Amino acid sequence: MTRIDFYVLNDSEADNRYLYACRLAQKAVKNGHRVFLHTESEQQTQLLDDLLWSFSATSFVPHTHQHNECANNPIYVTHLNDPADMHDMLINLNNNVPDCFSRFERIAELINQDETIRLAGRDRFKFYKSRGCPLKTHKL
Repeated sequence: MTRIDFYVLNDSEADNRYLYACRLAQKAVKNGHRVFLHTESEQQTQLLDDLLWSFSATSFVPHTHQHNECANNPIYVTHLNDPADMHDMLINLNNNVPDCFSRFERIAELINQDETIRLAGRDRFKFYKSRGCPLKTHKL
C-alpha cells in the first residue's frame, strides 16, 4: 500500500516549498529511488527544472522534463504525463491527487501556509485517508 507523508512548512513562500521538493528528490535519488515530481503547471515544471540545476552549489541532480527521456533519468518533472515505468516516489506539488498515485510506494505531499495550498492539502489528506493509505505528517 502507498505510504503518504505530508510535509508541512511553516511559511507561505512558494520558493521554500520548491527548494524542499528539490532537497527531498535529491535525498531519494541518493538512496537509489526514482522520483516523479508532479507539478501544477508548465511554468512550475520549468521553474523546478531550472531549480534542480542550481539549488545546490555542490551537486547536480539528474532529471528531465521530457517524457521520452524519463526512463533514463532518476527524476521526471512534469504536470502532464504519467511516467508509467516509475513506481518508487511521487513528490506532489499539484493541488490534485494524481490518477496514478496508487502504484507508487511512497508519496510526499508538500504543504505550506498559503491558504489555497493548505486547503487543497486537506482535501488530499481526506482522500488518501478514505482509501486506507498510511498517513504521516511532518511539521517542518
